[in-house]
Formats: sequence, structure tokens, C-alpha cells
Amino acid sequence: MKLLIKGGTLISPDQKKIFSADVLIADGKIAVLSNNLETDGAVIIDAAGKLVLPGLIDLHAHLREPGFEDSETIATGTMAAARGGFTSLACMPNTDPVADNSSVIAFILKKARQEGKVNVFPIGAITVGSKGEELAEMAGLKEAGAVAFSDDGRCVSNAAIMFRAMQYARMINMPVIDHCEDTSLSDRGAMHEGYYSTLLGLKGIPAAAEEVIIARDLILAGDTGCRLHIAHVSTAGSVQLIRQAKDRGLKVTAEATPHHFTLTDREVAGYDTSAKVNPPLRTQEDVNAVRQGLRDGTIDVIATDHAPHAREKKEVEFDNAPFGISGLETAVGLVWTELVNTGILSPLDAVEKMTTNPARILGISKGILAEGADADLTVIDPALTEKVDPARFVSKGRNNPFAGRMLAGIPVLTIVGGKIVFEYAG
Repeated sequence: MKLLIKGGTLISPDQKKIFSADVLIADGKIAVLSNNLETDGAVIIDAAGKLVLPGLIDLHAHLREPGFEDSETIATGTMAAARGGFTSLACMPNTDPVADNSSVIAFILKKARQEGKVNVFPIGAITVGSKGEELAEMAGLKEAGAVAFSDDGRCVSNAAIMFRAMQYARMINMPVIDHCEDTSLSDRGAMHEGYYSTLLGLKGIPAAAEEVIIARDLILAGDTGCRLHIAHVSTAGSVQLIRQAKDRGLKVTAEATPHHFTLTDREVAGYDTSAKVNPPLRTQEDVNAVRQGLRDGTIDVIATDHAPHAREKKEVEFDNAPFGISGLETAVGLVWTELVNTGILSPLDAVEKMTTNPARILGISKGILAEGADADLTVIDPALTEKVDPARFVSKGRNNPFAGRMLAGIPVLTIVGGKIVFEYAG
């Protein structure tokens, strides 16, 4: 089937330009980009007043399968991705069993081919069982289809093991995605350590818990030459450490999530477990620093850290609730509302942080809006507004602290491999 997208405004970060053109899609590829296109037998899509983007890429998501299918599956998670405007996502290895061997990677890829709505790129574990004690078979994971290594959800606390992991990753030209948390400092903490943790009587997690590991691993990355990617940056100190490392020429990139550039620890007031996330929501000063890091390029990527949980797991006492926000279906609206419409990021910069930058870091041929490229496209309506209603999520996870918030810039069409996988119906 041919698709012809007419009258839209195209945003192409790889070409660094915004322009008007029609898009003809045939045989799963972008066939022609030109004005006033006409062709027989194509399904016409009217994109007047809308933005046509290369398919969005989420570098950091949790699909939970295998092992935690009560919280999410590859089928439901990729449906949520499609509804959120994402055509590709990289899934973290903290499944059960952990994705620390080629068999689990093969399982994820097979399930994604059978049931997935979008492209799925597995991330392999750094250590066996993500226990931080013994390196996983990293070369085997790469051969099986892993695009990066991470023990996300757990920090590799042993510096010697992390050093060897970076050496090996450098040898096979793979990035390491770093969950930075000194667990001796964060020990059983439930939220940011500060005024609100004291007010609520909850054990806090200091900013230093993140910053100490970032500082350590920037040193290791400098010594090894490894491509290091810092996940879910949340503190002003972390942004400054990364900025300084980039100034020194280190091969470091970083990501921020919508909740970390939008919300503060005040959201926890009332013991709302949907606002319990790791790293925790921080202060307004930290939010401002993350926004500035996005603006000046210190932070390269916007990622969701989509972490869905079954309802009964979150509806418990705050201390006992798991960390995580179900974020795929609200990310684009938050980016447009909080960053683009406020002038913090231009539309081109925002799209770059959700397409070409994550594709470059992961080494995948996605995020390109050009003739001959895969026909993965996202169409958003910058004027469309929608109130967040987690009850309407297609993800199994409804744990989202933005309920009731009005967002602008809503995905209305998601195309993967030339096929429509989501169309907005109001």
C-alpha cells in the first residue's frame, strides 16, 4: 500500500531544516519528498497544519517481558509507544530472566516481530543477572542483536567491574548506558532528600547519590575511551559534571526524562506513588538546570524511562511502592508544552533529541526523513490539546503523575515501515 502525506510541515534534524513538502511512501520506504505530489492508488493523508517528523525513538523504556507481564508486555508496550508517537524504542534488560544472554535477546526480538507495533531494540545487561559481580557475555549479546549495555535499575557499584565493562564495550564499539546511583547513599530512600522528605517523614535520596557515580564513571570513560551515556539525569550537579566532561572532549552523552524537566519533589505531597521514581523528582533548581542542559546541548536526548507497574503494585504505602512512571503516552505532549511552547527548545532541537541523537548513540539507521529511508514517521498536531487521562492509556501501566494536565502537541499518526500503527481518533 502506498501512502501520500500531503500539506505537512516537515522537520528534518539530519538535514537541519524545516520545510514544506509532500511525502510519498511505498514498499516500506520514503519514496519521494516533493511539493504537489500526485500518484494513483495511494491513500491520501491530509497533514495541513501538522508537523511531519522522522519516527520518534525512545532510547530508554521498560517493556517488562519476559517475567513481569502483569505490568506490561511487548505487545502492550509497543502499542503505547505507537500511541505516543514513537516508532522505535530500546528496551532495558531488567526482565526475569535478565537479558544477560543471547537467548533472552532472541526471545525479545522474536516477540517484537510477532506482536510488536514498533521497532524494538534490546539493551543487554552489563553484568550477569545485573548483580554487578561478573561481566555478561557482551560480545554474544551484541551478536544476538543488543544495541547497548546497561544494568538500568541497578548501579554497577564495583568500580573495577565497571572499568572492565567499559574497556570491553570500547573494544566492540558499543555504548554503556549508566544508571548512576551510589546505593550506600540512596539506601532505602523513597524520594529526594530535602524539605519535602523531612515534611513527609520519608527517607531521602541525596543528589550526591547520583553525582558521585557520574563523577566516577566519567573518569573511567576518559581512561577507557568508552562511549558513555548517562541515563535519566536529575540534578544540577550532574548537568554540570557532564557539561565539564564534554568540554574536555570525553565521549559522553546524556538523557533527561519529561518528569525530571517538569516536576519537583513537591509532587510527592499527599504520598502520591505515581510520583515515586528513581532517580527521584528533585527541586526546582534541579529542574531548571536540566532544562538549561537540554537548551545548551549538554543533554543530548529526551527519553521516557517508561516504567509501567500493575495497579496493585503502586496502590500501597509510599515506602513499599516500586519506582516508576508510565511515560510513553504523555512524552511528546510534555515536550511540546513544557519545552517547545515555552521557547526552551526550538521544534528542530526537540525533534533532534528524540530522533537523530538517540539513533546516533545506539548506532541504528533510524530517525531519518529522506528519500530512501525507512518509512517510519510521526505526525503531530501542535495546536491539538488533550487532557491526560491514564484510564485511556493502552499501556498496562496507569502510574502517571500528569493526570488531569492539559497538554498541547499531540501525536495524531504513527507510521512504521510504511504501515499506519496509530491514528488519533479523539
